[in-house]
Amino acid sequence: MSLPASETTTLSAQSTELLRQLSLRQQGAQRITQPVAVIGPGDASDRACALAYAVAAGLAGAGMSILCGGRGGVMQAASRGAYEAKGVVVGLLPEEDTRCANPYLTIALPTGMGEMRNALIARSAACLVAIGSNLGTISEMAMGLKWGKAVFSLLNDFRLEGETAAPDFDQLMQSVAVELLAYRQA
Repeated sequence: MSLPASETTTLSAQSTELLRQLSLRQQGAQRITQPVAVIGPGDASDRACALAYAVAAGLAGAGMSILCGGRGGVMQAASRGAYEAKGVVVGLLPEEDTRCANPYLTIALPTGMGEMRNALIARSAACLVAIGSNLGTISEMAMGLKWGKAVFSLLNDFRLEGETAAPDFDQLMQSVAVELLAYRQA
């Protein structure tokens, strides 16, 4: 997992401050108990995986739990990022067992539902962060939007009405942090 030399996962002072505020919220009574879904292709590029790792590490470092599909590519990179940030990462697996689970999951939940597990991911998340895209990722994004979830994306060539597409990592992290700081659990 590596990024081109011209691309960075460095956070601006504003993003760093927003994540600090989120971390403080996560330590208090008003913490967000729903996870952030980090979604994307299982056959993602190194660039997408490096960005997924950084997104999940940043959010887990601020006290957010991460939810993903539990397998490879973006899912494994996000899991590793959260794991290495000492966060919690839950994988909702399409299979009936954990044989295909990536090694960085805190909790592996075999659903036996195949791709229908995408609906569980979209429904369960406080918001969704898509890194890259394929049909499965787009289905999760569309369901999230249908159910009124905030959906953020980076490296997505296909746009859905209502998604917030970020031009770079720092802007993505700012947008997600602002959303989470304003988030009210039902």
